[in-house]
Amino acid sequence: MRPLIGISTYREQAQWGTWHVPAVLLPAAYADAVAAAGGEPVLLPTGAVSAEVIARLDGLVLAGGADVDPARYDRPAGPHTTVLRPERDESELIALHAALDRDLPLLAICRGMQLLNVALGGDLVQHLPDLENTGVHDPGAGLYQRRDVRTQEGTRLHELLGNSASVACHHHQALGRVAAGLTPTAWAEDGVVEGVEADGHRFCLAVQWHPEESRDNRLFESLVAASG
Repeated sequence: MRPLIGISTYREQAQWGTWHVPAVLLPAAYADAVAAAGGEPVLLPTGAVSAEVIARLDGLVLAGGADVDPARYDRPAGPHTTVLRPERDESELIALHAALDRDLPLLAICRGMQLLNVALGGDLVQHLPDLENTGVHDPGAGLYQRRDVRTQEGTRLHELLGNSASVACHHHQALGRVAAGLTPTAWAEDGVVEGVEADGHRFCLAVQWHPEESRDNRLFESLVAASG
């Protein structure tokens, strides 16, 4: 049986046909990447996630999306932190802690990496363009910025990707203080942390970029292999 891989979802106002209603959404690229890697994608709707549901899964993907509420790391929202989804934060934190407690294989992507850092006690840089000598990581709505990332030798990311990789970025926030228990394992050319791994877990990998937007499916394949 193919491993069941849960994927967190958006909850947004959406329109199709004659309908304009709140909807549970996920870019198809996430589910396609999981399926191509040999997993069975299972969408986890915001507001309906429990530890019991996570216990039935073989692996978990935390998808990208809106900014994490800065109240989660005891900071006021800055002027560029304008799109928040507290209900999604709550649902994904339930899923995340349940996965960590069970040592469930986890791949956290973009927002997912930021949420993992916050959940373990770290904080975030709320707007990368405010930092000096920081390159473009978010080229605008609906676009991805190609960045080269380097990996740390001896880590899982290095094992999977080699010394470096060209990746698709779309994020205006990044990790600030890295949480205890997380080890940075990949960086962009400008020094922004682009990947972390959790100590003491069989597979807990987080990347700031969007591997679902690449033909290179090695991260998803590794997740599914660890979940089998």
